Amino acid sequence: MAAESQVDATVAEVMAELAALEDPRARAVNEKHGDDHGVNLGKLRAVAKQLRTQQELAVRLWETDDTAARLLALLICRPRAFGRDALDRMLREARAPKVHDWLVNYVVKKSPHAEELRVAWSADPDPVVASAGWALTTERVRKKPEGLDLPGLLDVIEAEMKDAPDRLQWAMNHCLAQIGIDNPGLRARAVGIGERLGVLEDYPTSPGCTSPYAPDWIAEMVRRQDAG
Repeated sequence: MAAESQVDATVAEVMAELAALEDPRARAVNEKHGDDHGVNLGKLRAVAKQLRTQQELAVRLWETDDTAARLLALLICRPRAFGRDALDRMLREARAPKVHDWLVNYVVKKSPHAEELRVAWSADPDPVVASAGWALTTERVRKKPEGLDLPGLLDVIEAEMKDAPDRLQWAMNHCLAQIGIDNPGLRARAVGIGERLGVLEDYPTSPGCTSPYAPDWIAEMVRRQDAG
């Protein structure tokens, strides 16, 4: 009971600290991206560095349903401590895009359940959940492509990406680009799919940044590889 009370006190202290970091300008910027919090991410990471890894506190912060608290939880948790069902529940609870992205990239990718969840999520009827599955597939294309049916993935992307909801479309497009970047034998087909579908062709890209339009993305990353 004493340990639980101590965690309660720490949760209250952390929530107060996050409230003190609330910045209306940061909130305005974040809300444009669907993230309902006003804490500068650099300052959030500084808080996480002070707290270090605390799994029980991370779980309690996640349960607050507060976006800034959940982002902090993902920075101080132990990724391998979560079971498969817990990760699945957390993904479905992750309302904010940044929470969704950090959960997949900082936690699920480091989990022993990543491959099982990749397969399950990729086939999920919820496009936001499916986008997480595609993000994990892109990670496998990049790091461990053995056993993946890459031509089959291109078939699915060619058939479904054009009309997919935004977040799922973005994830599938990333996978398309990664296949083209890492696989010279499939590069022409990946570029051709990107050109025919035209997904993100007109996406505004800042000077010096790489366009997410797959043909341009592939060409730029291959150029860097060849130059390096």
